[in-house]
Amino acid sequence: MATTSTQARMVLERFPAGGPRGSWPAEEYAADQRAQGTNAQVVMDLRTDQFLVVTDTTTQ
Repeated sequence: MATTSTQARMVLERFPAGGPRGSWPAEEYAADQRAQGTNAQVVMDLRTDQFLVVTDTTTQ
C-alpha cells in the first residue's frame, strides 16, 4: 500500500485567476521570490479561483 505525506505550505500571496490575457502576476511574484532565495511555486486554488504563491514552511 502506497503512502503519501502532506507537506505544510505557507501562502505568500494570492492573485485572482481572471487577470488580463498575457498577464502573469503570480508567476512574476514567484520569480522575484526565487531570486531572493525563497523556494516559491505557483499553484491554483480551484475552490477560490485564485493563483497562490506558496513556499514550504521550512524555508521561512
